Amino acid sequence: MSKSTNFLAIGALVAFAAVNTASAQVTQTVTFQVSAINQIAVTGTPSLVINAAVAGNAPTSVTSTGNTWAVTTNQTASITASIPTAMPAGLTLSALLAAPGGATSAGSVALGTVAVTVVSGITTLNSAALGLTYQLDATAAAGVFTSATRVVTYTITGGA
Repeated sequence: MSKSTNFLAIGALVAFAAVNTASAQVTQTVTFQVSAINQIAVTGTPSLVINAAVAGNAPTSVTSTGNTWAVTTNQTASITASIPTAMPAGLTLSALLAAPGGATSAGSVALGTVAVTVVSGITTLNSAALGLTYQLDATAAAGVFTSATRVVTYTITGGA
């Protein structure tokens, strides 16, 4: 076999190999979505006992610190708070939620059966270990009141 025949044979094999190395290609459509996410959580075991007063003044208010709250939202949101039944006459239960960055706390807000805004202007964030303080105020007219509880309901509303 001559050199030109060898080159011709090798060239044919290379050309044949290139033609036979066909690649397959497929496509796939991936559908995705991110739904509205509005989550809130609270931690702590608040307990409030008024047991002192300065003569001539109302009973001394007490606070429960060390409670925290957390939030995750991918919308603009606000937080409201309420209790299911009114406080007894002469007693006021208030809540103060520290605001996450960019949001606004309403400060210490008296809780009642009608929801009140406690934090507004929350935007697309996740934030944890935010301060939550409860305060109990009493007038002398409240008298002696044995232990009772109130469930505080916090609601996050997105798209607000």
